[in-house]
Amino acid sequence: MNNKYSLAKREQYGRLLAALLCDQHFGARPTATLDGPAVLRFTPIRQVNLFVVQQLLGQWMAEMGNLRSPYFDFEDAQVRQALTQFMNVLSRRIKLSRPVFEPLLAQAICDTLLGCIDPAAIFAQKLLGEQASAAPATLRDTLRYLDMHKSLFAGFLDTLPAEDVQERDYLLSRFRLYVQSHPQDQQVLAAVVQEFNELLPLSEDDLNEEAPQSQDPAPAQPASAPEAPAAAPAPTPPVVQATPPAPEPQPAPVAEPRSAPQSAAPTAVPLYAKLQAEQSTAPSLSETLRQERTGAASLAEKAPKVETLREAISINQRFSFINELFNGENMEYHSVIQHLDTLPNAESAKRYVNENLAAQYNWSRKEEHVNKLLKLIDRKFA
Repeated sequence: MNNKYSLAKREQYGRLLAALLCDQHFGARPTATLDGPAVLRFTPIRQVNLFVVQQLLGQWMAEMGNLRSPYFDFEDAQVRQALTQFMNVLSRRIKLSRPVFEPLLAQAICDTLLGCIDPAAIFAQKLLGEQASAAPATLRDTLRYLDMHKSLFAGFLDTLPAEDVQERDYLLSRFRLYVQSHPQDQQVLAAVVQEFNELLPLSEDDLNEEAPQSQDPAPAQPASAPEAPAAAPAPTPPVVQATPPAPEPQPAPVAEPRSAPQSAAPTAVPLYAKLQAEQSTAPSLSETLRQERTGAASLAEKAPKVETLREAISINQRFSFINELFNGENMEYHSVIQHLDTLPNAESAKRYVNENLAAQYNWSRKEEHVNKLLKLIDRKFA
């Protein structure tokens, strides 16, 4: 894995984005729950949704394992059939409240970013899991939870004997070699970051480890050390002794030696201090994300004119429109906004909203949200 990327920053971004998305969905309905289909379409990034489902089923399988008891024959054909039916019924009855869903979502966001940075880590975590050995045929079943790099993982499994059980370390080393020789099958990090950026501001630099600052003070100390030896071997000691008598009585008070380093500090600021000052003035990733979460004014509210509706609609407005105007359907929302951006003028766009969309989605009691959309249309064509 490339060491320049920070796990802590991925986790921080995952928590912030998960909180934002959950605020939008559960904010007005704190007791609402999600079923399986709702989880699979919760974010526009399919891989995030799939990782949530994989985590959910993984935890559920672990709990099912705890049901096994030495007093019963769990290998009996009828018992295994009954357990399979029970699992199938439960899988169609997923019911997630916010407290249990939000941590799963945060981890799925973090894992999705990791997948672009280090596919081998995802191979180890999501395909192998805790297994010490595995057969490619069984690993192939896990591909259902992968949308990113799916061809990369599938292509690697095709190179192995399907039924031969291989050791974990062997599979990992072979996969790393396969990744190096197949860069064309890997998803570019910048493309995935851009998808997340549309939900909550993010750049590749935001995921980098901060440059270590402890290296700068080290040269500052040796720099002052040589100055003392350089002053000590003065050319003629008698001359040096002749001049100090006058200055030595003057710095006798204790206050003057304390003020000397304070006055020298501004004149020679070390590099690390400058960097710290710059970092203190520039907003951190957490501050930037926090500002977004607290509801910064949208572009549509700040500017009298917007270029496209897609870019003008803020995150808060986007989820409000999706939930209130499009019944929670992300794809329908994106399709409509894209179509509105192609219309030639405000009149045709408003006519499409009032005559087509209002009837299709029954917006008779959605005046507030419809008016916000119409105002954005006016600014686009202003």
